[in-house]
Parts: sequence; structure tokens; C-alpha cells
Amino acid sequence: MSRVKEFDPDAALRAAMELFWRKGYEATSMQDLVDHLGLGRGSIYGTFGSKRELYLKAVDRYGEDAREAFVSRLSGPGSGLDAVRGLVRFYVEGALADEEHKGCLMTNTAVELPADEGARRRVATGLESLETAIMGALVRARAEGELAPDKDPASLARFLVTLLQGVRVVGKTPVRERFLKDTVERALAVLD
Repeated sequence: MSRVKEFDPDAALRAAMELFWRKGYEATSMQDLVDHLGLGRGSIYGTFGSKRELYLKAVDRYGEDAREAFVSRLSGPGSGLDAVRGLVRFYVEGALADEEHKGCLMTNTAVELPADEGARRRVATGLESLETAIMGALVRARAEGELAPDKDPASLARFLVTLLQGVRVVGKTPVRERFLKDTVERALAVLD
């Protein structure tokens, strides 16, 4: 007879995601996870697998949450161009308000685990999802006459995704305020 889980796996996954996000993959030990989740090693291994498997599941969850948030922002009613501008400003505001300097778990994963194939695939998927959502809003903006016909939504979307990832990295530094406040409006000028 198998035992019934006495904890919520989704809540445990979210707690692990927060810990990995704050500390990083390498700096988080299995003991850190045991302590933070309040679970025994056997429960963690039995539910999530190895530390690496748990990390990748946490990155997946983060990606799902992020995708839901930016798709909601970019596909709602109203101006597609305003939605894109709002998303860029939201990223900058978030980076400036990030007192723990956590940044973005997806960006952190790209920087910390560039050789891990599972991590690389997840980062690529996250970047491509953001690109698609931004491009969709820009296509809508061009169709509505907000974006000039000579502006390429695909290349602008890739530029903005790259910018946003840079925002997340610079947002972890002591010079973030000086760099990010000047950068946001200059970057958004490419949409005019």
C-alpha cells in the first residue's frame, strides 16, 4: 500500500523555485531544499527526482507563470504598441524594485547553466515565447496603424527580448538605476 503525500507538491515546487531563484542552482544544496521546504530528502527525491530535476521543474513553473503574465499584458484589448511599451517599463520598474537582486530565474539559468542542455532548451523556449507575444502585439499595432509599415515586428520583438534580458542582468547591479532609467525611453524610441 502506497502512502498518501502529506504535502502539496505544487506549493513545494513553488517554494523550491523561490529558493533557487534567490540563491541559484549551484549555491542551493539539497540540505537547503530540505530545510526550506520542510520535507525529508526521500519526499523530495520521490516527488521531484534529483536536485537538477527539481531545478528544471522549477524553471518550467517559472516559465509558465511568466508566460501567462506577459501574454495577458500583451494580448489584452487596446493598443498593441502601448502594451509593448508598458511591458518594457514593467520590466524596468521590476528590476529597479528588486531589492534582493534576484533578477529573472530564466535569465539567471541562462547565465549559470549555459552548458546544461535541459536548461538551455527551457531558456530558449522562454525567450521564444516572449518574442512571439511581443511580435503579436507589434503585428496588431502595425495593422492598426500605430506602428509604421516599414517597422519589422519580428526584428523589433527580438531586439526587445534581448533588451529585456539585459534589463534583468543590469537590474542585479549597483548601477541599475543610472543605466536603466536612461535606457528604457531610448530603447522605446525604436517603436516610433
